[in-house]
Amino acid sequence: MALCLAPMLITKGIVPVLTFRNGEGQRKIASHLASSEGRYEVVRLDLNDPASIEAIFFGTSSSFDFLVDFAQGDYESFIAGADESRIYSYFMENVAARAVVLKHVARAMLGRRRGRLIYVSSSAAERPAPGQGFYGAAKLASEALYRNCGLELAGKGITSVILRAGYVEAGRGRAFLETRPGAVKQVPIGRALTAEEIGEAILFLLSPAAVGINATVLTMDGGLCAGKSGLLKA
Repeated sequence: MALCLAPMLITKGIVPVLTFRNGEGQRKIASHLASSEGRYEVVRLDLNDPASIEAIFFGTSSSFDFLVDFAQGDYESFIAGADESRIYSYFMENVAARAVVLKHVARAMLGRRRGRLIYVSSSAAERPAPGQGFYGAAKLASEALYRNCGLELAGKGITSVILRAGYVEAGRGRAFLETRPGAVKQVPIGRALTAEEIGEAILFLLSPAAVGINATVLTMDGGLCAGKSGLLKA
């Protein structure tokens, strides 16, 4: 989804700073944005590596008006069978490290007294499947961090919003749907969302017209979480 959003931002005259965790991610960015060379920046971000978090703020030439947060590790396990070391590391990476990132971003934005924070969450925060307890919990905790940023900083020109996406034909969502093709039958609109649709929604949420949408959750899931599971027409 981030790779889909980036060219949309570039078209609007915004210089995105894209993060990568490893060489493979860096190569994907370069390939996808080959026609936009020089109109974006990249920086390494590994939420398990505090030094890489610092590099976001001291290793780029751009100031920060927006943060669109797609980052999320994945750990699927039944609670009773989970590996204890994985539990600790998963929440350190996906909650504690995210809080550190938000602290740095917020302080950078405070100097200019403006900024917009968008967290791309998941319908799993409201309706997790068995085995998604850790993923859903991390999403909910991260939503709380973003909500509080909007409460605490709106008076200084910095607002936040959480976008809960449902099934999306991209990344982890595409892999999920490939193994569970019947899942989209539970979506009232009858299909998964596209990465382009998510990107267009984010563009609106970054616009001045959306500034009043602050410290809250918007659900974009085609109606997936609006009704009871298993009662929709096949």
